[in-house]
Amino acid sequence: MEGLRQDDPPRIGEFLTLARLDPAARQGVPERRYLARSADGSRTVLVSLPLPGADPGRWAAEAQWAAKLAQPGLWPVAQVGGSAAFPWLASPYRPVLPLPEALDACGGPLPEEAVRALGAALAESLASAHVLGVVHGGLCPAAVLLTAYGPLASCFGAVRAAAPEGAPRTGLPGIDAGCLAPETVAGGPVAASADVYALGAVLAYAATGHTVPERAELPAGLRAPITACLSRDPAARPGPAQVLAQLAPGAAWGTQHAGTEPVSLPGRVVAALSLQAAAVLAADLPEVR
Repeated sequence: MEGLRQDDPPRIGEFLTLARLDPAARQGVPERRYLARSADGSRTVLVSLPLPGADPGRWAAEAQWAAKLAQPGLWPVAQVGGSAAFPWLASPYRPVLPLPEALDACGGPLPEEAVRALGAALAESLASAHVLGVVHGGLCPAAVLLTAYGPLASCFGAVRAAAPEGAPRTGLPGIDAGCLAPETVAGGPVAASADVYALGAVLAYAATGHTVPERAELPAGLRAPITACLSRDPAARPGPAQVLAQLAPGAAWGTQHAGTEPVSLPGRVVAALSLQAAAVLAADLPEVR
């Protein structure tokens, strides 16, 4: 959480903004995300807006698709609103840390056990989506939101929203270049294999602190699955179900998604989630004229 800046909107739809979810200086965040509350104080939400300079029409189209999805492990979109020039989406608030903030809370990369659990949950979520023909198209460290009950993938369709198919996707605002598969950078369709590449980059980030590490930097136990995901050849990348089997051998299908039971997280991440929840509860509604 970070305080609002002068150029942040004081109101988004029927919600009054309380704070930023992401630090203003954070790079590679595909959306502007705010903690906000209804004027009567009854609803606290996480609201997302397109970045300045982004195409609001493409962003709104992806938001509409996200609102129709009920895939396990994807951040739920409860409400889409706004205008053609100022679209937004909202979800009920829960204490949540974007993956970069989780690493900040830990003071460095996550332990291998935590990276395995994170990767297994995300892989199972992608596998469930891909079976139905749903490609996330926006996975990156900032898109992974850690909750006490497991990770959820947000920023659905961020790459598709940032640039149309056929256009080279280089230097796009808010898009982590390290998470873009080579064929995606060249303007190709955002396919399921590109989600797997992005998953490898996210796990590399969780294990080392950046999305493009040297192979030797990766923990030995994670080197093979992460390197396979990051293959330049889409056909050589494993499917998400294979990644799940490597990260969580013998795990029963359907047990990795964010559910109703708390998961094991590093203590400092749990503390950061608790501090955020307390700060949101204590936040006063701003006066908006």
